[in-house]
Amino acid sequence: MPYTNERQTPEKLSEIAGEIRRDIIRSLVVAKSGHSGGPLGSSDIFAALYFGGVMNYDPNNPWMEGRDRFVLSAGHMCPVLYATLANAGFFPRSELLTLRQFGSRLQGHPGRDMHLPGIETSSGSLGQGLSIAVGMAMADKLVDGNTARVYSLTGDGELQEGSIWEAVMSASHFKLDNFCMIVDNNDCQIDGRIGDVMNVYPLKEKFESFNFHTIEVDGHDLAALVEAFEEAKSVKGKPTCIIAKTYMGRGVSFMEDDYKWHGNPPNPAQAEQALADLDA
Repeated sequence: MPYTNERQTPEKLSEIAGEIRRDIIRSLVVAKSGHSGGPLGSSDIFAALYFGGVMNYDPNNPWMEGRDRFVLSAGHMCPVLYATLANAGFFPRSELLTLRQFGSRLQGHPGRDMHLPGIETSSGSLGQGLSIAVGMAMADKLVDGNTARVYSLTGDGELQEGSIWEAVMSASHFKLDNFCMIVDNNDCQIDGRIGDVMNVYPLKEKFESFNFHTIEVDGHDLAALVEAFEEAKSVKGKPTCIIAKTYMGRGVSFMEDDYKWHGNPPNPAQAEQALADLDA
């Protein structure tokens, strides 16, 4: 049975996050390509967002009017989004094993043209997804006048894109208190540490200077994540940024905090070890 978006206990959320991580490994080893590190590291964020009673959605009516929407701006991290949606009941979990295969709805970046329930827009050109999400929030608040919320996750390396800051500036200017940005702050990108490749720190001070309500949180503390999302809902007159400190490859001993696993899948032997680590 799929999980529901009713608020789960932190213990149950931890169980769900573990299942999301296992599904990520299972899908990547079959695909023989794709990103491991970021999806594993952000699984707790997705568990809290989708199963912590945060978002308003219905997998049986995925396009319902007034639903909350999620945009994965860092589209290459889609294995975690696919695994989350499958566990929420948007589509069968067995479909996860078609990741990146010809004709599959689960391609290497989320595609709206794939008609996969729960995918609100195509994304993956870094920096662009956040702008789309801000546009959605603007339409909801300024045109449609509904109470829906929009969430969008970026990688911290993605903050090196200039278009990110144009979107942030717009969200602040239009006082989009229905918009919540999440930064997966694992300090890793494809070729090194964020501070070595192109330093974007300090993050909290930057977002506060753009008049965002800014929350720093342990991205693996499920209770704290749910609390942060609930705090974001209470904010009026400005958008919120949640900076979630995570570790790439979380839960897998040989991947954890190693940027070399940004874009590599496990081979069968490594997948077996990864699943054993996650089971432990």
